Amino acid sequence: MNNYFKAKSATPNVVRSLIIINVVAYLLMLGAIEYGGRLPMDIMALHSWMSPLFQPWQLISHMFLHSTDGIFHLFFNMIGLWMFGSALEQHWGSKRFLIYYFVCGIGAALLHNTITGFQFAPMIADADIYMSAPSYTNFEAFVSNYLPGSFENDQINNFLVEWHKDRLNPGYLSESVMFVDEVVQFRMNIPTVGASGAIYGLLLAFGMTFPNAMIMMLIPPIPMKAKYFVVVFGAIELTMGLRNNLEDNVAHFAHLGGMLFGILIILWYKKQDRNRNVNHL
Repeated sequence: MNNYFKAKSATPNVVRSLIIINVVAYLLMLGAIEYGGRLPMDIMALHSWMSPLFQPWQLISHMFLHSTDGIFHLFFNMIGLWMFGSALEQHWGSKRFLIYYFVCGIGAALLHNTITGFQFAPMIADADIYMSAPSYTNFEAFVSNYLPGSFENDQINNFLVEWHKDRLNPGYLSESVMFVDEVVQFRMNIPTVGASGAIYGLLLAFGMTFPNAMIMMLIPPIPMKAKYFVVVFGAIELTMGLRNNLEDNVAHFAHLGGMLFGILIILWYKKQDRNRNVNHL
């Protein structure tokens, strides 16, 4: 393994191009937000199937956007793209690598949107029930279930205190209905960005292709064989995804989607290779 990477140490063309595109997109997004423009995020970031902002091209375009409130999202994704992607592109060739990268990224988006659709269903159902029968008690329960940490918000607490003094006031009822609708719209319109789904697909492929290559974890700094590294990170993402923590802003099922579609495309590649070898006999 060491001789292989020493012989092919230069960053290959597709990986280098993807890194450049991601960095340029990040800088453009910074410029747009600096001047008060949210339009690029609304158009290019991935939105839920149920959101009016969803567009089919977002299944691809979200892969080239990253969170602008900190550069670490971009930095760690690009490190992963360079580290795992370079070895895979050199091993597979540029065409096969590029197909794999996009399939993993699109697959990540598909699984993420499908899972979040199921997660949104109870909230939408409870919101519809609330709209038909609003009350102080039901509002308190809805806020507790779908807006974690809301009772630390002074505005919401003040509203509940005032409403508690006059529970039959129709003004409070109408305000609560508007608020519940705003919560639903807010949850459904949260954008998802980043190349992480594709990067997790690269991690999986690296672990399957170079299972005994050593990888140094960052936190904690422990060296680990690639095949175990994949299992550990896959288990972490599955555990975090199943927790369904509404305060967690990481798209865990997108990461798992990248790995799942990565397995499928690797199996397809292996079938192609077997067929090619048979045809050559």
